Amino acid sequence: MKTLIELYDERPLENVLSTEMFRPERTVYICSYDVGEREKRALKDYFAHRGVAFNPEYLKADKYSAGDVYNTLKSAVDRYPDCALDVSGGTDNALFAAGRLSAACQLPVFTYSRRQNRFYSISGADFAHKLDCDLKYAVEDFFMMTGGSMRTGRVDNAVLDSYMAYFDGFFRLYLKYRNDWGSIVNYMQRVSQVPKEQPILLDICGDYTVKGEHGRRISANENALSELEKLGFIKGLEIRRGESVCFSFMDHQVRTWLRDVGSVLELYVYKLCIDAGVFDDVRTSAVVDWESNVRRDSVTNEIDVMAVRDVTPMFISCKTCEVNTEALNELAILRDRFGGQGAKAAIVTTKTSSVVTRNRATELGIEVIDLTDLKKNSAGKRIAALAKRMD
Repeated sequence: MKTLIELYDERPLENVLSTEMFRPERTVYICSYDVGEREKRALKDYFAHRGVAFNPEYLKADKYSAGDVYNTLKSAVDRYPDCALDVSGGTDNALFAAGRLSAACQLPVFTYSRRQNRFYSISGADFAHKLDCDLKYAVEDFFMMTGGSMRTGRVDNAVLDSYMAYFDGFFRLYLKYRNDWGSIVNYMQRVSQVPKEQPILLDICGDYTVKGEHGRRISANENALSELEKLGFIKGLEIRRGESVCFSFMDHQVRTWLRDVGSVLELYVYKLCIDAGVFDDVRTSAVVDWESNVRRDSVTNEIDVMAVRDVTPMFISCKTCEVNTEALNELAILRDRFGGQGAKAAIVTTKTSSVVTRNRATELGIEVIDLTDLKKNSAGKRIAALAKRMD
């Protein structure tokens, strides 16, 4: 096979997988609409990023007319007789036309099974029959497939290895003070607040009681501060009850985490994914930029934790509040937009999920991991099981 014919699909993986696996001299896409320059550039940039030679051709065919798709396919086959057709993607009309053409001219046809992560010959494509897909993807690859790029989010993933030993203890501390965590973080925010024009300091001395959100007064949680010192996240703790609190943050990264309510859960889930040992890549605070960093105000989406196993991505949303329908819908949209068919999604919450929430999540194909799982230390096993599950 020198030429690969693809039925262009809205799902990005179907447009790149076979080209990357079989490395043809050219890839001819049969498209149901005029593919824009941005989409063409995204594919070109993606394959360059992956180190794959890419020589594309785009042919438009009316997706509502099996006859037009048939004629377009036939013109491609006549022009490139040493070709094979991948029917992993495409519309029903395109598949019908491909079947007609295959029967008429003995065109080699194959497909890809996500369930088996394997290629199969449908007709005359022995080179692809029962061929295991050995490709491995990173989180960034899925963003690039869809024309985006990955930004550094709230967390620099490059430094997380040096903090892994802290995350279990950090999360246990959170569970112990879960009901007061918002106030603890709010106190940290207020006592370490500095004007924008001044440098961020790690050494803190502030009032024992500060003005929090909505004008309410917040006092230092002495027990929580003491346990943060034992954990190593703060040091030199000195408390003068009713008067002042002084301490030093471990470093700037820890300062950020202790000033953000949701960081503790995201870091813990990130570690659960790493410890599961089934993923090829894991990222927390994964930000996709749809303008590829061209503009400062470009459209972005952030995913709390994203993990990839082979060619299947998993999108995980982390919530320290009640899970509502809006959160579930948002997660489903992100999964479908970036991952397509076969992508996994889970939502991890430190609340107990309701029957209504679980039913809606089931409808959307989202796994719910809640406070019960976190307390039983079963969250990591459930994430690993979801990653291995063949849908």
